[in-house]
Amino acid sequence: MEKIATIGLDIAKSVFQVHGIDATGEVVVRKRLSRARVIPFFAKLPRCLVGIEACNTSHHWARELIALGHDVRLMPAQYVKPYVKRGKNDAADAEAICEAVTRPTMRFVAVKTPEQQSVMMLHRVRLMPSAHSAVERDAGAYVRVWDRGAGRAHGP
Repeated sequence: MEKIATIGLDIAKSVFQVHGIDATGEVVVRKRLSRARVIPFFAKLPRCLVGIEACNTSHHWARELIALGHDVRLMPAQYVKPYVKRGKNDAADAEAICEAVTRPTMRFVAVKTPEQQSVMMLHRVRLMPSAHSAVERDAGAYVRVWDRGAGRAHGP
């Protein structure tokens, strides 16, 4: 296998798509990997640049790949989207990620530690009571309508 310089990794629930190029930009690898095969695949590779779209699970995978010695960069999905050349599928997304990560003006997202992700989750949970109250209010309204007889069977 030729030396892979850059990889675009499209992550999903169970199947990940890899698109790798060499230093000249020639495609070296296009491969679908199951979740269990991602780490063994990257463990066999020499150090390379890996691009991933930023999302909650991308931080986990970035930490795993950094531990293997790879240079991992996360990018917001809206910055990757312009590089998709054809229909929306995993292979096209992986190719677009691979292209976008090499751009000199690309903005990257810092890889968060598990503690930083926990703090972000707490901030989101703190925002929930207002939405939760609205749900409770609406549910209460439905219960009151039901109690007034809208939901009861009429008759003797």
